[in-house]
Amino acid sequence: MAAEEIRSNRIRTAELTGNRKRSFKIRPGKPGLAALAAELGLQAIKDLTFKGDLMPAGRDDVALEGQIEADVVQSCVVTLAPVPARIKAPVRRLYISGMAYPEADEAEMPEDDTREPLPDAIDLDAVLIEALALALPDYPRAAGAETLVLEALPPGAEPIEEEKVKPFAALAALKAKLEK
Repeated sequence: MAAEEIRSNRIRTAELTGNRKRSFKIRPGKPGLAALAAELGLQAIKDLTFKGDLMPAGRDDVALEGQIEADVVQSCVVTLAPVPARIKAPVRRLYISGMAYPEADEAEMPEDDTREPLPDAIDLDAVLIEALALALPDYPRAAGAETLVLEALPPGAEPIEEEKVKPFAALAALKAKLEK
């Protein structure tokens, strides 16, 4: 997203006091949509809305509950033709006070991947980008796109037939030969 948009959607956690929830709604403009589409490798993002609430959770923690809605255009994995998609996904995060990221080179992923350490400021643009990236279809296919079947053969070689590759094909051929 454009740099000016990213800075404007950071909310300091110190501002989230009391039992009041703070609502937000983010709708990037055309430059922001174009920059985000380029960052995520999309052909286009036609519309994008991220709305929700930040609210206290317990004594020192903060919860984010929201919804992301987007109209995107991806490339077909077979033909590279444009594939439009409508994204509508819930977004949940729980920012825990005193929680730290593991400092080891390798660490196990926790079962609850919505829990994160409580930062000084919650970057709603980063949450939006992550939520959109995770909600995109992994392998978009255009209508009518056929699966490609490729064979690489040395000159003069015959293609391998599926029946000949099966484990018991040789035994079946031997049995047929012995029965003659």
